[in-house]
Amino acid sequence: MDGLAIFTDLDGTLLDHESYDAGPARPLLGRLSRAGIPVVIASSKTAAEIAPLRRALGLAASPAIFENGAGVLGPGAEPPEDTTARDRLLAALASLPPDLHAGFRGFAEMSVAEVAACTGLPSDAAARARARTHTEPGLWTGPEPRRRTFIDALAARGVAAQEGGRFLTLSMGGTKAGRMAGLAARLGARVTVALGDAPNDVEMLETADHGIVVANPHHAPLPELAGERQGRITRTAKPGPDGWAEGLEALLSRLGDRI
Repeated sequence: MDGLAIFTDLDGTLLDHESYDAGPARPLLGRLSRAGIPVVIASSKTAAEIAPLRRALGLAASPAIFENGAGVLGPGAEPPEDTTARDRLLAALASLPPDLHAGFRGFAEMSVAEVAACTGLPSDAAARARARTHTEPGLWTGPEPRRRTFIDALAARGVAAQEGGRFLTLSMGGTKAGRMAGLAARLGARVTVALGDAPNDVEMLETADHGIVVANPHHAPLPELAGERQGRITRTAKPGPDGWAEGLEALLSRLGDRI
C-alpha cells in the first residue's frame, strides 16, 4: 500500500519476551521491505541497542524511535553519545527526599551484571541497555502506595514516568506517539499502523490510524483502548512475533494490501 508506515515496539511485540527472537515475523518483514513499506522501531531500548537490532532485522533504511520517544535515530545512523538530557534527569531524581528515592532502583545504580540479571540479556547487550542518553529505566521496589507519590514528585520536577513491559522508565520529554506523527510526515505516510503490548505503547496505539495490541501473557492485558470498539484497534491471540505477524497480516488483508 502506497503511503503506509508501520511503527512497532520490540520487546514482547516484534521480539519474543523471553528469547528476544523475531523469527516468526521475518517472512512478513522481508515482504514489507521488498514492497518499500517502512517499518519504524519504537522502543524503550537505547539507540546503542537498536542500531545493531535494526541492521539484523533488515530495517536499517528506516528511522527508529529510541528510549520511549526521547530521541530518533536516523536511517543508518550511529548511536549518539551526548548524555546531557539523562544527566539532568538523574539530577532531578537525586533531588527527591531520600526515603522516596530509595524505592526506585534505576539502571544507573545497577552494574552490568545486575541489568543482565533483571532483563535476561547477555552481558554485552546489558551494557548497551545501560548506555542511555535520555531516560532512566528501573524497578520500583518500595511500597506500592508510595509509587504514586514517587511519580507525582518527579512530575513536579518535569520528569514523566512510563510503565513498560518490565520497567518504570523516567523521561524528561518526547513520546512514541509524538515521534510517530513527525516521522509519518517525514516519510510521506498517509496511513499509520502501530503495534505494541505494554502501557507505554497505548498513546501510540490510540494515535495511529490502526493499532494492534499484541498479546503478552507476562503481564496484565491492556485495558480497552479508544477506538477498539469501532475496530480501529484490534488484539492478537498469539504473543510476540507470532502475534505481530498474525495481527499485521490480518490488517493488511482487511486494507486490501497484497504484499
